This record gives sequence, structure tokens and C-alpha cells, in this order.
Amino acid sequence: MATLPPSFSASPVPATVRLVNAVFYAHHGVMEEEHKVGGRFEVDVAMDLDIRQAATDDDLSKTVDYERVYAIVRDRVTGTPSYLIESLAYSIAEVVMQHFPMLLSVEVTVRKPNPPVGGPCDRAEVVYRLDAAP
Repeated sequence: MATLPPSFSASPVPATVRLVNAVFYAHHGVMEEEHKVGGRFEVDVAMDLDIRQAATDDDLSKTVDYERVYAIVRDRVTGTPSYLIESLAYSIAEVVMQHFPMLLSVEVTVRKPNPPVGGPCDRAEVVYRLDAAP
């Protein structure tokens, strides 16, 4: 392991850990057909935290475990159907923040490609940001 300069270990090291474009097939939507047929959903999760301890100690327990984050996202997206992607983003952010108290904030983006809007549309998406309580 590389030796880090003393100033590195004494100062906060803000960073963002991201999961980008986790893709699932699920049955969310307002229309009955969406619940029956299902569709593709894409999720990004960005988590802000101080990585100083994790980086200096090279210790997974001192940072966010993105494999666990992926499992949270997968379980929520493929679990009980919701009408709104807003509900998905909100619940994912809340659960991630509860599981990782070291987070300063979490931002969840949920995309629904080709939404049924009556015309051509690449995707609908919602971005929800949750900051840790002061």
C-alpha cells in the first residue's frame, strides 16, 4: 500500500461514490398496462462522503459498499410496484441513507425509457437528493 502524505490523513477528503445505470425490468407506472407488461428502469445513485478513513486504512467498512447499494436498488425496483418513479427515487434514497450513516448526501436518478406520453420521448426521469440531517 502506498504511503499517504500526512496532510492527507488530517483533512477531510470529500468524494462521490456512484453507481451508474443499474438496469432492471419491473412493473411500475400509472397505467394498468405498465403494471401488467412491465418495462425497463435505469437507476443512478451518487453518494457524497468523506473517504479519508477508508482511503488511509484501505478499509471497505469505512466507506459505502456499492454492492450493498446495488442490492438495495434491485430490491426496491424489482419489488412492490409503484405508480410513480418519484416514489422509487425517494424510497431508494431513504434506505441508502439509513444503511450508510457516514453519507453526507445521496442523489438518486430513476429513468423510464420510452414512457407512454402519447408521442416520441426518449425517457422520463426524476432526480431526488437527500442531505444528511445536520
